[in-house]
Amino acid sequence: MEKYDGKNITIFVDADACPVKEEIASVAKKYKIPVCFIASYAHVGKKDDGNSWVFVDQEKESVDLYIFNNSKKHDIIITQDIGLAGMLLKKCTHVLSPRGMLFTEDTIDSVLHLRYISARERRNGNYIKGPKKFQDKDRHHFITAFEKILSNYAGNFKIHIE
Repeated sequence: MEKYDGKNITIFVDADACPVKEEIASVAKKYKIPVCFIASYAHVGKKDDGNSWVFVDQEKESVDLYIFNNSKKHDIIITQDIGLAGMLLKKCTHVLSPRGMLFTEDTIDSVLHLRYISARERRNGNYIKGPKKFQDKDRHHFITAFEKILSNYAGNFKIHIE
């Protein structure tokens, strides 16, 4: 069994519009796994929360490119970006949405297909309602899914939990 030394796994967060940053930091601290929040320069502010913050250009895909270029096998990525999720799965990472949806090789094709259909409908002038407002049940679902991933790591990598 591979021994976890605190350096093998990183949690990357697409932080620009992530509604669960505090929850990520809290749960990751419990498992002693480092978190790297990535945001555009437009979101620079006082970040003295003890976590690592990386700021990138404001170009459309800068955060995505940083995460893709710096993540590695076994890392955990929190993002709402379905396209990024699809690319990251090929790197054998774990990708979780802020609503707690775990993207997998088995589910990503259908999620990407739904995104394609929605984009096609918008191009044709048919506007479908966007996602529902983020609620406490979404936050709870995220925490449950995130804890499940990290507890699996704890079992596989012998993580010491406080």
